[in-house]
Amino acid sequence: MSDPHALASGQDLGPTLSGQERTHPGGIGPKERRKVVVASFIGNFTEWFDYGAYSYLAVVIATVFFPSDDLTEGLVWTFALFAVSFLVRPIGGFIWGHIGDRVGRKTALAWSILIMSGATVCIGLLPGAAQLGLWAPALLLVFRLLQGFSASGEYAGASAFLVEYAPANKRGLYASVVPGSTAAGLLFGSLMATVLTASLTTPQMESWGWRVPFLLAAPLGFIGVYIRRKLEDSPVFQEMAQEDEAIKAPVWALFRDHWRTLVRATAAVLLNAVGFYVILTYMPTYLSQTVGMDPTLSNITTTVSLVTYIGFIFLTGYLSDRFGRKKVLISASVLFTVFTVPAFMLLSTGSVAIVLLVQVLLGAMLTLNDGSLASFLAENFPTRVRYTGFAVSFNVGNALFGGTAPAIATLLISKTGNPIAPGWYLMVAAIIALIAVALSPETSGKPLQE
Repeated sequence: MSDPHALASGQDLGPTLSGQERTHPGGIGPKERRKVVVASFIGNFTEWFDYGAYSYLAVVIATVFFPSDDLTEGLVWTFALFAVSFLVRPIGGFIWGHIGDRVGRKTALAWSILIMSGATVCIGLLPGAAQLGLWAPALLLVFRLLQGFSASGEYAGASAFLVEYAPANKRGLYASVVPGSTAAGLLFGSLMATVLTASLTTPQMESWGWRVPFLLAAPLGFIGVYIRRKLEDSPVFQEMAQEDEAIKAPVWALFRDHWRTLVRATAAVLLNAVGFYVILTYMPTYLSQTVGMDPTLSNITTTVSLVTYIGFIFLTGYLSDRFGRKKVLISASVLFTVFTVPAFMLLSTGSVAIVLLVQVLLGAMLTLNDGSLASFLAENFPTRVRYTGFAVSFNVGNALFGGTAPAIATLLISKTGNPIAPGWYLMVAAIIALIAVALSPETSGKPLQE
C-alpha cells in the first residue's frame, strides 16, 4: 500500500496531472498537494461533524422538539425532519455544481462550509418546543434545510478537487480522503454523543448537553474557511478558465450530453446512500430503541466501527487504484446482497460482542463501496461538468434514499414488527447499485475526460 506520508507530502506522484498531458504552468509540487489534502480533510470533517450530530442525538432532539408520550412517534418526526433536509440537496447540487464548474471549486467549497457552520450554530442556540411551541420544529426545519443545501456541495467539490490534483495511478487513494474525513467527522460526533450521554443526566442533556456539538461548529467553521481561502483552484480548471472553455450552463450541458452517465451514476450511489446512513448514523438509535441495548453501549459500538471504517477506507481507495473501480464496487454490492439480512439477524441478539463484530464487518464492507465511489463518480464526468455531474448524481441518490433511510427503517420496523426490516432495504439498494456499476465503464488509471 502507498505510504500515507507520501500522500500528504506529494512524493512519488508522477510528472503529469491525473494522467493528462495538460499541466498547470507552475506544476504541482508537494506543497500544493499537501494543502489540498489537508484542506479537503478538515473542511469535509467539519461539515459532516455538524451534519451528523443531529442523528447521533436524535433521541434527545425528539424529546426537546417533538415531545410526546410515545418516543417512537417523536423519533419518526425527528428522522422525517432529517429526511426533509435532504430534499433540498438536489437543488443544492445544481447550484453548487454551477458555481464549481463555472466560477471555481475553491469558491464553492469556501461558501459551503460557511453556510453549514452558521446553520449548525443556529440549531445549537434554538429554544425547544417548551419555549417556542410549533415554531421550534419549524425553525429547526429551516436550519436543517440550510445544512442540507451546504452538504450538497461539499462531498462532490472536495472529491473533484482531489481527483484533479492527484496523479492517474493514485486518484482512488486521494479521493478516499473525502469519505475518510466524512467518517472522521461522524466519529467525532459519535464520541461527543457518547461522552455527553455517559456523563450528563437526562435533564442536563435535554436542557443544554445536546447543544454542545452544534455550538462547536463556529470555531471549526472558521478554521475550515481560513484554510480553504488559501487554496488555488485545481490546475485543470485554471487552464480551462484561462482558455475560456468553461461551459456557461453546465447543468444544461450535463443533461444534454451526459444523461446516460448521470442515470448510471445516480443508481450507483444507492448503496452508499442507504448503507452510510443506516450503518454509520442510524445504528445507535436502532440498537438502543429496537434491539434494547444501553444507549451508551450502542454509541460505543458505533464509535468503534467508525474507527475501523476510517482505517479501511484508505485501503479500499488503494485497492481501487490497483484492481479497478468496478471490481471493488461490484464486490461491495455482492457482499451486501448476500450478508446484510444475516447481519441484522445477529444484531437483533443484543449481544455486545456480536453487535460490535457485525458493525465492524458491515463498516468494512461499506468501505469497499465508499472508498472507490468518490473517484468513480469524479472520473465518469469531464472537467467542464465534473462538479455538476458528481453533485447532482450524488445528491439525488442521497436525497431519495440516504436521507430517508433512518425514517424508512423506523417506519418499516414499526409497521412490520420485524427488527431486521432495514437489512432488506439495504440489500435492495445493493442490488440496484450492482447493476449500475456493471453497466458503467472502467475509469481507473485512464486520463481524465476534458
